[in-house]
Amino acid sequence: MSLYPSLEDLKVDKVIQAQTAFSANPGNLEILSEASAPISQDGNLYPKLYPELSQYMGLSLNEEQIRANMAVVPGAPVQGQLVARPSSMNYMVAPVTGNDVGIRRAEIKQGIREVILCKDQDGKIGLRLKSIDNGIFVQLVQANSPASLVGLRFGDQVLQINGENCAGWSSDKAHKVLKQAFGEKITMTVHDRPFERTVTKHKDSTGHVGFIFKNGKITSIVKDSSAARNGLLTEHNIC
Repeated sequence: MSLYPSLEDLKVDKVIQAQTAFSANPGNLEILSEASAPISQDGNLYPKLYPELSQYMGLSLNEEQIRANMAVVPGAPVQGQLVARPSSMNYMVAPVTGNDVGIRRAEIKQGIREVILCKDQDGKIGLRLKSIDNGIFVQLVQANSPASLVGLRFGDQVLQINGENCAGWSSDKAHKVLKQAFGEKITMTVHDRPFERTVTKHKDSTGHVGFIFKNGKITSIVKDSSAARNGLLTEHNIC
């Protein structure tokens, strides 16, 4: 069963598969030649067999727009482009999203990892923690700080600091432990964003994805937009 980063990827891949199956049937060659020009051999995903795809689901999918707006996508194979996913699911089919760097940056593995960091010349690691429901979570990571360099992100749960379980700690205690820790080596066991999820959206031909947010919180979703199709919810925060 194929997995897709967005509903648009799923729908477009289905059309590509149907188109490929149709053109592979020798009995359809005569119909194909009468209905449209022959399928291009230059990597064009959307030959004239389906002219309506130029504005499919609000997306501008003509070849010029794809080349202009999806430069990260090389000539994609007919069956859709595979995106490497070093998580439990190795690959996702992404004919629209392509191998976008945003997918890798936003990936949530939902696993537990260990990071080792040290304090900077000012004795700081650039990290603010907060106690929520008897757990310790990352509230803020300063740019270019030791915490950011080891990959800590907002929303990560800190399970242990130097082998000590953090369950039940207050925010003050967590900060005190970090302050008193030896500056050359601080070991932290982290659960990767346990309450977060990644939603992939695509801009339509007008350049919009279809939602409004204020102070980081999603307040409104546009009907029939990419945000609506991919399950974005109001009252959720962007992190």
